[in-house]
Amino acid sequence: MDQKEIVRTSKFLSLVLRHDPARAGIGLDARGWAPVDDLLAGCRRSGRRINRDLLDEVVARDGKGRFEFSPDRTRIRARQGHSVPVDLGLEPCVPPPTLYHGTVARFLPAITAEGLRPGKRHDVHLSPDAETATRVGARRGRPVVLTVDAGRMRADGHEFRVTANGVWLVPAVPPAYLDPDIS
Repeated sequence: MDQKEIVRTSKFLSLVLRHDPARAGIGLDARGWAPVDDLLAGCRRSGRRINRDLLDEVVARDGKGRFEFSPDRTRIRARQGHSVPVDLGLEPCVPPPTLYHGTVARFLPAITAEGLRPGKRHDVHLSPDAETATRVGARRGRPVVLTVDAGRMRADGHEFRVTANGVWLVPAVPPAYLDPDIS
């Protein structure tokens, strides 16, 4: 399959399954799931030529694991990054002592003053390693990687959850938990 078509389809699915299900004329259930048949029909109605083979290919090739099928493969959802109301059903868990967040320099003044905030999404996304955070930050320019003292945050009562593709979620990261030595 054409790599450009895979990328275009992945971006469209991210839009629909994270932010704007109405764009494809579908709804998401409380856990963020959409029936695959409804999604494919909605894509066709909205002028997107996405069939089951292309959908399977997009999910399989996505290096970040953004999407998942239900065990019976009849439903699909985005694993994280939603701005629409969903409850992914992730249980609180113990994070590693250190997590990372990739950003760019222009956001540092606000981060230094307010910490990490989710913006339009439900949670702040944290990476388990600096390399992943670097790739995340590089999407918007020259990356800056922030180190988060997740162990101390948890000890102080903050709740962490982790998605099946290894993205750590937390409602916010106050500035006191960010390492002042920015790489």
